[in-house]
Amino acid sequence: MSTGDVRLVRDEGVADDPLSATLREAFQTGRSRTVKTPAGELFVDAYLPPLRLVLVGAVHIAQALVPMASSVGYSVIVIDPRTAFATVDRFPNVVLDTRWPDKALADLTLDQQTAFCALTHDPKIDEPGLIAALASDAFYIGALGSSRTHEKRCERLREQGVAEDRLTRIHAPIGLNIGAVGAPEIAVSIMAEITQTLRQREVSG
Repeated sequence: MSTGDVRLVRDEGVADDPLSATLREAFQTGRSRTVKTPAGELFVDAYLPPLRLVLVGAVHIAQALVPMASSVGYSVIVIDPRTAFATVDRFPNVVLDTRWPDKALADLTLDQQTAFCALTHDPKIDEPGLIAALASDAFYIGALGSSRTHEKRCERLREQGVAEDRLTRIHAPIGLNIGAVGAPEIAVSIMAEITQTLRQREVSG
């Protein structure tokens, strides 16, 4: 700060940087702050893409999850080809896309600041979305359903060419195991797991 010198560090360069610990924190939290170093006082300015949550399924859980996610800084997109569910009345002030997930996601970039949830419990809708999400950089991918349901889901995804190392990225059953009952509590468990994954993830490099 005394000299006005500026340098740019991308996430892939964090490991080799003398300020690696400070930079990792900045990438994980998105917070900018002043840091004291032997070379003098520095200001670390974090620039991250905005947080986004992409939900496949305009279901009751999604209705409860949208305001929670919005309140902690996520912009939310709800995708569901079932136009009886994906309505403005049920999802006011939310981006709605009534195309099939594979078509809708082809126009989106699921980056390292994006969380993805498949919530319909219908393989015809959830799985095209999951395939697209698993090929992306989304930091969180979750899918509704029991362990047994997820085993069958993985079998179908393998048959469609999804590699085993990608399948392990899916959080299923979705959400932290807090004994949630009903849509609002399940939404709480999902938002908690998304937050935990975001804040505890490893920075590349």
